[in-house]
Amino acid sequence: MGFRWFTRANALEIGGLTGFALNLDDGRVQVVAEGRRENCHRLLDWLRSDDTPGRVDGVTEIWDTPRGGYEGFAIR
Repeated sequence: MGFRWFTRANALEIGGLTGFALNLDDGRVQVVAEGRRENCHRLLDWLRSDDTPGRVDGVTEIWDTPRGGYEGFAIR
């Protein structure tokens, strides 16, 4: 199973998050998550932890006004 699948599984386990995980052409993964701030922080903590599959060189976070329109948490 890949990084996006584990990211989705973790978001669903945390609960209350919608959004997606998407492979970018340069090898990075974009994760967009909307939900309660504490749930978003839990996902960020996991992304920064040693429990993620593969290698994570860094996590850049950008906070913005939720846009909505996501149904569940998708792998793109």
